[in-house]
Amino acid sequence: MTTKRTLSIHQPEDILGYIPHMLGYWPEDSLVAITMQGKVLGATLRVDLPSGTSRRAVAAFAEQVRSYLIADEDANGVVLALYTDDGWTEGAVLEKNMPLLEALRECLDQVDLSVRDAWLVGSVYWRSAYCSDTTCCPFPGLPVQRIKDSRLSAELVFRGSTIGPSPKNGLGKPLPAMSGALNPKVLESEARFGERILGRWRSELCLDAVLAVWQHVLTRAVNGDLLQQGNDAGLMGFLRTTLKVPAWRDAVLVMAAAGIQSAKSGAEAFGLFVEDGVDILPFDPTELGIAAPLAQPESTQPSGSDWMTDIHTYGDVLLGMQPPVPSWVHLDALQQVLAGLSIEGESGVVAAAALTLQGWISWGKGSGSIAHAFLSRAEAAHPGYRLAELMMDILGQGNVCEWARRPSSAWRGPKDAVL
Repeated sequence: MTTKRTLSIHQPEDILGYIPHMLGYWPEDSLVAITMQGKVLGATLRVDLPSGTSRRAVAAFAEQVRSYLIADEDANGVVLALYTDDGWTEGAVLEKNMPLLEALRECLDQVDLSVRDAWLVGSVYWRSAYCSDTTCCPFPGLPVQRIKDSRLSAELVFRGSTIGPSPKNGLGKPLPAMSGALNPKVLESEARFGERILGRWRSELCLDAVLAVWQHVLTRAVNGDLLQQGNDAGLMGFLRTTLKVPAWRDAVLVMAAAGIQSAKSGAEAFGLFVEDGVDILPFDPTELGIAAPLAQPESTQPSGSDWMTDIHTYGDVLLGMQPPVPSWVHLDALQQVLAGLSIEGESGVVAAAALTLQGWISWGKGSGSIAHAFLSRAEAAHPGYRLAELMMDILGQGNVCEWARRPSSAWRGPKDAVL
């Protein structure tokens, strides 16, 4: 059972303080648009500012933004925040950026998305784009620290929200890979289980066991019990081994988003399973520190889980088209677990898989910049890693995940905010 909490917004600093917590980082050279349904903030969109300043380039940019925002069919307004350091020192920030904001306002008016307000935000100053009263909007602007010290920002920090580095400088949210070195016991476990299970990657029995182990781990993570190298070395080594098999990797991702039945039926539909004549597992659950039996009846889910039971194809899930609303609580948990399975700067298939899956989840949340950062590191960890290349192609074409486009299915981040 979850309790819906709201965040009350009373002044512009609150909205601007909400944005970096929602995105997970402080935007740079970006436009952030938030739809509104009456006084309730809706979907959040962040896009890079256009590289060109011609009237044609600005108009095309405005039309692109509009095409994203109209996915929120219940929206009747929008607020805009333009993040730039251009023009502040010479006092020309309004002159340089107003043509873009005006193009956006005109374009959005055509679909009854009135711009309620707009702000310009730099690294030192911020200001309203439409206020000319120097008593409340002095030139060049108000100090950005007022945003960082806003009441709403303080409340979000109190609730446990943090702001990570920009994707240009680091991964931001969620947790980046661990620093330091992997515990030798993790690597020993990885090698041991690799010899025993990798040769049976087409076994239905093995896939069932792999999914059951990941299900156990994600349930732990949902409850705040993350893996620790010291206590869970055997389990971490096993999980790292499973990431080396693309079919298992994809099944874990589909399970987190759409439930175990979709993961199992999709693998069968791809013709993954080949009878190997062996009806026993090549490992004992107690080796992983799991006391309960691995196998669960197909008609049941873990206690307290909100994983769905409808079956969806791998293609629909991986493209963010189905289920109608993914299990964000389990995708968040998966992202946290993956962050703890590789170390910063690690190379190889395991690191590439962990980073790619985190990139896919970030893309599903609508965080294209963070997704790009994860995928770039995945390609550096293992050049030619196929799933990372496919995801980079999707990002390069400007495709936004369907989940992120629909308010009903979008990842919400901090709880809903109201004015």
